[in-house]
Amino acid sequence: MSSHGRVFPGEPDEPAEASRPAADRPSNLPTVELAIDLSAHELLRRAHVLEALGPDWDPVAALRGEEAAYELLYSGLSAEQQRVYDELVSAGVLPRRGDGHAAA
Repeated sequence: MSSHGRVFPGEPDEPAEASRPAADRPSNLPTVELAIDLSAHELLRRAHVLEALGPDWDPVAALRGEEAAYELLYSGLSAEQQRVYDELVSAGVLPRRGDGHAAA
């Protein structure tokens, strides 16, 4: 038994019923529906993200930079790489860019 008079699972003074797994025990307690509204927390999280980005963050410039990086990533592919790229585009894994081929 614990020093505070409570019995913890697996201790010798524990009743046999309490040591059975919870799934095997009959439930005599009614279930309670719990609903938590995280809207305020989400607004606080977004405020912290925008604060961390700072006042100079330009989302349009960030998207342009991403597009330029993708163009560079898929440029100068070998014939085999181009074939794999085309397969991935046709399978819907990669988005189609321009005419569907990587930039030369």
